[in-house]
Amino acid sequence: MTGEKVLLMMGCPEVPIQTSIALYLSHKLANLGFDVTVAGTGAANQLLKVSDSDGYYVKKLVNLDKTLEDVIENRADFDICFAFMHNDAGMTYAATMSAVSKAKLYSIVFGRNAEALAETIEFDCEMIIEKAAHNPVQLKNRLDKVVEGILK
Repeated sequence: MTGEKVLLMMGCPEVPIQTSIALYLSHKLANLGFDVTVAGTGAANQLLKVSDSDGYYVKKLVNLDKTLEDVIENRADFDICFAFMHNDAGMTYAATMSAVSKAKLYSIVFGRNAEALAETIEFDCEMIIEKAAHNPVQLKNRLDKVVEGILK
């Protein structure tokens, strides 16, 4: 697994747990030897920059739209992608990645409407669904199990 390229895609940061889970997952995967890139919208990236001002948890932070453009134009790709989604826009980003990338796609569907949103996913991915909006612990625990599965 060492060196595999992982993309964490963050859309609108409206739901509070996205930032903490992105920081956690980036750090965890990097410590396991993965090459982690976090791509977010402007607001999502600003929240991460403030939360991790020294770049301790997130080493590579890039613009989401530019990253998708690079994947579409075959200038970049990833082995694994975790797509954060709590609304239709997040789903659109994940659907785009599903269509243009070879990455194994994990859709992290969260927030109050997580189950209803997950039911509308029509692309190939593994879904991690958690109704959480404020408390990240259950989602963290589920992601730990997913990461364990990736390592096997």
